[in-house]
Amino acid sequence: MAEELKSIVSAAVPGGSHPKANLPTAAEDSGSYTEPVRCPNRKRGETAAHVALKRLALLWAQSRGYSVCAFEVQLPRCRFRADLAAYRPNGKEIGTAAIFECKQAFPDLRRDNGCSAVTAKRLEKAFQRRQVLEKNLRIHYPALRIPDSLFSDFDSHNFAAIEHRGYARVLRELSALQNRLFDCTKFERLIRYRCANLFFLVVSNRLFREPEIPFGWGALIESEGELVLVRKPLWHEGTLANRLKLLERIAAAGTRLLNKQSEITFDDVCAARNRACP
Repeated sequence: MAEELKSIVSAAVPGGSHPKANLPTAAEDSGSYTEPVRCPNRKRGETAAHVALKRLALLWAQSRGYSVCAFEVQLPRCRFRADLAAYRPNGKEIGTAAIFECKQAFPDLRRDNGCSAVTAKRLEKAFQRRQVLEKNLRIHYPALRIPDSLFSDFDSHNFAAIEHRGYARVLRELSALQNRLFDCTKFERLIRYRCANLFFLVVSNRLFREPEIPFGWGALIESEGELVLVRKPLWHEGTLANRLKLLERIAAAGTRLLNKQSEITFDDVCAARNRACP
């Protein structure tokens, strides 16, 4: 297993598993962090500030021995992507996996920082209010009944016809809470799924609020062009399979970027494969 891991690390990045193999040179590190023209490979719609934070996170990770890194990595066991996933080799032992999430605006930060337990309680209360309202509306507005069932107890009701403001407000609250429960708990879920050993939130200095840093995550804040660790992350013991799967996906993300830079498409790969295996 150790030899297999070593071969994966060596294949993933130039220079193999040596901690200093992928540190950027002085020439590579001399560019501006915020100039858009220096970020030609950024995602469509991604701001220059977000790209700058990702670059700082990449530099910080490699300087701490995480020599295997990639942006936009699909994480194992979940549907989320990490802004930056990194792996630090540990000789013949299994290394450390880390995930970095970069946030450059309060709405973006708070969208992923929901608490499922609190949201679920609020959702239950809103659902109960909806049931009470519908029960009363059936009594006071019997004409809303739609005879679409063999049994009257199971008939539908067109509550929207009376435009009841309280009922419409409850429906909006239910929809918002459901979306928050299923789509806005990324930080909590990444820890629950044990996607990595360490988790870091990367924010600008003006965004840092200690109470808003998710539990178990470390905090890296940008200060004068560098990242400063202001809160250490908790260690999460992940499975061997998860760490190896994350390492494979980091290598796959790096390969996709290399193919894009070399203008190699999926069709090119398929054509070459067919020629090699007639």
